[in-house]
Amino acid sequence: MLTSVDADLLRVLADPLRLRIVTLLARETLCTTHLVEETGARQTNLSNHLKVLREAGVVETEPCGRFTYYRLRPDVLEALSGGLAGLAAAARTHADSKRACP
Repeated sequence: MLTSVDADLLRVLADPLRLRIVTLLARETLCTTHLVEETGARQTNLSNHLKVLREAGVVETEPCGRFTYYRLRPDVLEALSGGLAGLAAAARTHADSKRACP
């Protein structure tokens, strides 16, 4: 089932720009400059969102000269996916369960 860590991760991914960043990083490792070009977001705004994703463990960084590349950590998303799949399975199993009102 979902944990409080999973709930925090869902809140992190609920932001449209952060979800866009994650979607882009699922296809390739990108630097901040690439992400600014792809999203149209301002660099400072993008950096703030990347910090949130980094602190949540969703992305990792790789310094390369004066640039920083960002890479998605699929294991974190797979763990969240497993928790959501567990909820879906429980809902299917207990679809006919109904607690009587007092």
